[in-house]
Amino acid sequence: MPRPSSTHQWSNNKSGLPVVDVVVDPHLNVHLRPHQREGLVFLYECVMGMRSAGCHGAILADEMGLGKTLQSVALSWTLLKQGPYGGRPVVKRVLVVTPGSLVQNWGKEFNKWLGRERIQVFTVDQDHRMEHFVSSPLHSVLVISYEMLVRCLEQVQKVDFGLIVCDEGHRLKNSSIKTSSALNSLSCSRRVILTGTPVQNDLQEFYAIIEVRQPGDPSGPPPPTGGCTRSLFSAPDSPLAPRRSGGASGGAVPPDWHVHPEAHAGDHQPLPASPPGLDALLRALPSAAALYQRLLCHRVFTSCLQAGAQAHTHLACITALKKLCNHPALLADGGSEEPSFYDGLAELFPESYSSGELSTADSGKLLVLSELLGAIRQLSPSDRVVVVSNYTKTLDLLQDLCVGLGYTFCRLDGHMPTGQRQRLVDSFNSPFSQNFLFLLSSKAGGLGLNLVGASHLVLYDIDWNPANDIQAMARVWRDGQKKTVHIYRLLTAGTIEERVFQRQVSKQGLSGTVVDLGKAAEHTSFSTNELRDLFSLTDTPCLTHDLLGCSCSMDGSVVGARFHTL
Repeated sequence: MPRPSSTHQWSNNKSGLPVVDVVVDPHLNVHLRPHQREGLVFLYECVMGMRSAGCHGAILADEMGLGKTLQSVALSWTLLKQGPYGGRPVVKRVLVVTPGSLVQNWGKEFNKWLGRERIQVFTVDQDHRMEHFVSSPLHSVLVISYEMLVRCLEQVQKVDFGLIVCDEGHRLKNSSIKTSSALNSLSCSRRVILTGTPVQNDLQEFYAIIEVRQPGDPSGPPPPTGGCTRSLFSAPDSPLAPRRSGGASGGAVPPDWHVHPEAHAGDHQPLPASPPGLDALLRALPSAAALYQRLLCHRVFTSCLQAGAQAHTHLACITALKKLCNHPALLADGGSEEPSFYDGLAELFPESYSSGELSTADSGKLLVLSELLGAIRQLSPSDRVVVVSNYTKTLDLLQDLCVGLGYTFCRLDGHMPTGQRQRLVDSFNSPFSQNFLFLLSSKAGGLGLNLVGASHLVLYDIDWNPANDIQAMARVWRDGQKKTVHIYRLLTAGTIEERVFQRQVSKQGLSGTVVDLGKAAEHTSFSTNELRDLFSLTDTPCLTHDLLGCSCSMDGSVVGARFHTL
């Protein structure tokens, strides 16, 4: 690790202890890849205050699957055992805060890389309560969920933690939530936030994450005042102002705010020493074009375009269109939607919908999926597939498809208890698994799942937030994958799904502006004109292809073309 500068020694080594080298444990170093070593040095410099006086926090924004957990384990172990001044350890205890479904995973990761004989990790759950950790001198690492942190805050505040690691840090995108307030109340100044998506929807979320990383003014002590980040970046003369407005120039992020972006360079960057990945956008022709157009003429849609329309009405219309793209049968069953929303549409639905007999021909996407699965099964019988959807009812539909086609499958959604999910994942990843398909709800299992038993992933429907889709698609392209990975995103041509995809591209451009200092993109919000664009059906084979100005013939014949059709 880098040696501290003379300035750092003057301010942090008042006792005049000898300066010694800090070396990563060879037991860990042998597993670190080049980009992970670089990230570990970055984290060490940040938490030690070597990059900026008084600033001891960092955001590690590596893409998913690039080893943020391993880098955090290595940093924690190094600080627990070593230090640059007299060799004294920098910290005595480490706090890891993570979503509830990943608490046990973190415990396993520490044991995996270090072994139980080197470190004792305490995971807070139903059988291991916070009181036991406080009274135990053996455990140096505490792993706790965000929800449990809020509930046990008084007890956590009594422990002298030297380092805090926050996993899935994009959960802290709102500075007013209890979790952010709880973290800001802890006296520990050394903080690391892990997130593959530091910017999801807008810059306000990024500000909130940074304020958790270093509460208050970064140039001095960290009082929990908040707001300093917004004033720094939101001002008209801020370094990001030209980039936010789409200008060609703009300064870099000030050095006081440390975000490690080197490995965060876009979707599905190749993992070192891992097989390549292929990302394809499959467009399906709208089989229910007449119904889609009829729905757009419905009075509820027309009222959305008038002044004073309520936001929940917009959401209901968008949800209806997305249901129709997945399969018309999902729209035929109004569910909890307003009954009047479906007035005048009943005669457009086939009678078979009421009897549960569904046809793949009624949905362009379902037809494409059916033929895609058949091709995979025929060409690569040993390959397995993950199919992801944002909706439970769509998973029901896909499950019916599997039964009808005779495909073996397993399913993970919000109804499955958290304790059983890892067993299901391990069973699917086993080379002896008989399941061809893994049906996954992105909202229930999009975090922390390693599905390397599959080498194909189909994203059946698209989400407004690109981070959700990126996380879902990263489930199969992770450390341990042995085969070439194929990612397929299904879109219905000319419909709202293509517009959502285009807004995803815009949001990812905003992320690149802040984190990667890449291509500028102007962040926009909904307007009446945008709603008109959303609530329209374009008669084109692929609207996205048209907007890109691509010269290929859309048959995959051009080498390097990213978008293909089936």
